[in-house]
Amino acid sequence: MRYTGPKVRLSRRAGVPLTRKAVRYFEQRPYPPGEHGRKTNRRSTGDYGMRLMEKQKLRWYYDVSERQLRRYWDLAVRKPGASGAELVTLLESRLASLVLRAGLAPSIYAARQYISHGHISVDGRKVDIPSYLVKPGQVVAVRERSKRMQPFVAAAEGVHADERTAPYLVVDLAELRFTLTGRPEREQIAVPVDEQLVVEFYSR
Repeated sequence: MRYTGPKVRLSRRAGVPLTRKAVRYFEQRPYPPGEHGRKTNRRSTGDYGMRLMEKQKLRWYYDVSERQLRRYWDLAVRKPGASGAELVTLLESRLASLVLRAGLAPSIYAARQYISHGHISVDGRKVDIPSYLVKPGQVVAVRERSKRMQPFVAAAEGVHADERTAPYLVVDLAELRFTLTGRPEREQIAVPVDEQLVVEFYSR
């Protein structure tokens, strides 16, 4: 199941801010949540615990269920490249991930919601599946009838955009659309996870 509770708690459990909103809260409370959070020593975590936490961080960052992540892992190990890098590339190629990365949504949770509610199109056709894997050359856009909605008006003004556009995207915020120009490579993807530990977790 996907986590549906307070999102900032995930960042505190992970030890890194997983969303933009969490950055401020994490700076104020950089320790795990709960009664004994201040006394928790992250460094004392064993090898299994470290691998598990990296896997959980990847899940939480991309807002996928355990079953979904396992399915992506099974796909990644069949590919010729390094399994960890392939796993991150697959997750980054999801429609929800790219809608967030392009600055059309403030968080992965909002991106998922926009897609599920039918506000996003791929190559001119409505796609309401957040896990849809976008291929290089495809154009993703906010549907015409949705552009006047307040969240998308804000997005067009660059409110949610990162300082630097991901190198595998060409973004036109004014028109609320972007194109995936190439396959996301691991070194281009800003995700605070050591994927080698995830590989070790699944390979144990």
